[in-house]
Amino acid sequence: MRAGADPVRIPVPDEILAADRLGRVHFVGIGGAGLSGIARIMLARGMAVSGSDGADSPTLDALRVLGARVFLGHAAGQVRPPENQVDTLVLSTAVREDNPEYLEAVRQGLRVLPRSAALASVMSGRRVIAVAGTHGKTTTTSLLTVALQAAGADPTYAIGGDLAQTGINAQEGTGDLFVAEADESDGAFLVYEPFAAVVTNVEADHLDNWGTEEAYRAAFVEFAGHVDPDGFLVCCVDDDGAAALAEHARGRGTTVIGVGESAAAEVRASDLVFEGATSAFTVHDGGAELGRVTLQIPGRHYVLDALAALAVGLRLGHDFERLRGGLEGFTGTRRRMERKGEARGVRVYDSYAHHPVEIAGDLQAARAVAGEGRLVVAFQPHLVSRTRIFGSAMGAALGAADDVVVLDVYLAREDADPDVTGAVVADAVPLPPDRVAFVRDFDAVPAELVARARPGDLVLTLGAGNVTTLAPRVLALLEDRVDG
Repeated sequence: MRAGADPVRIPVPDEILAADRLGRVHFVGIGGAGLSGIARIMLARGMAVSGSDGADSPTLDALRVLGARVFLGHAAGQVRPPENQVDTLVLSTAVREDNPEYLEAVRQGLRVLPRSAALASVMSGRRVIAVAGTHGKTTTTSLLTVALQAAGADPTYAIGGDLAQTGINAQEGTGDLFVAEADESDGAFLVYEPFAAVVTNVEADHLDNWGTEEAYRAAFVEFAGHVDPDGFLVCCVDDDGAAALAEHARGRGTTVIGVGESAAAEVRASDLVFEGATSAFTVHDGGAELGRVTLQIPGRHYVLDALAALAVGLRLGHDFERLRGGLEGFTGTRRRMERKGEARGVRVYDSYAHHPVEIAGDLQAARAVAGEGRLVVAFQPHLVSRTRIFGSAMGAALGAADDVVVLDVYLAREDADPDVTGAVVADAVPLPPDRVAFVRDFDAVPAELVARARPGDLVLTLGAGNVTTLAPRVLALLEDRVDG
């Protein structure tokens, strides 16, 4: 595929068919976080599933075991007989207009769905709990899933990351609930009609799609309007954007549960204590003190995520003690402050943060984990458009580290811009020049981190791109290092 081709923009059909009416489904980009979860649920329901992706991965191996037919690379023959009979094509948001499978599906007149419509198809017939927000969606969805499982609800779930406990991002449950991460980046969350919803926060992002901050915020207002009249909306009222949304939704007659440390919150956290990799807090529901919760993940933002999950469980009628058990047993989501290992006294963590607010939150949490050690961060900016808008703010947030290595921009669905590189971020980091480096060569980054790390330090790799692959290489180099 040529680099200049634009991503495909498939409209959501007026009628979204239930999954059992889609026939044989082929996913273009089946190895991605979004599509692989939908495919996993369809396979659990006995549907015929195939898909293609550019490179092999453990995710593809898992889907093969479940019965999916997986192709490596993209070719028109993979969506036509006799090679492969297909009724419905589902596209990743990263697929471009010149993708041969997409073009062949159009030629045949096949049903072509965006990711959002495919997820809505598998939601059909369930009570949906949709988790949205600029930050914290994956962790909140994960926390809610494990809390409900502990309470005996056994929901179906679809998450944008793998649960550490299970190693998977989606699973068909036996209950009537469907817990889903609702992505606002491309407007996908506006397709869903949830019984209940969570909004963790609302702060400008994905302006490449929305254009203006006003349009982005208006999308959340529209999303809140999709909540079932008999359901409810949970908003973190510590966040100005979510608090404004809560007020607007209440004005329309929606039942809203505010969560946070604020006195305005119905479900409130108090007495927060952070020790190492744990976070403890006391939960209040109205005037009642329910008890204390200790999470095995560090950081105030994770406390707020857990509080939102707890509020949903409580309003669904579940017991606090059982919900607490699920939250306290939660060991994290892959790529969200995930411990990757330790070598030569240096701890290595990996996290998905790619927005200035997320970076600040994760560095605050990492600082608590590091204790007396220094914090050495490798950050990979994600998307040219985001770096153009937020690059300086990213750099400012990285100033909370002791040493910073900035990689070049991970392009994802966009083309390169010579004027927007990782240097935009590195130049904005408010640290002495010897403590900041812009390293264009991806393969040179592990050695740069190891050169800066000392026993007792914490190395944190940050970003939504392939920076996550560096942690094992850093650990291997640390093992080989001879400290003098």
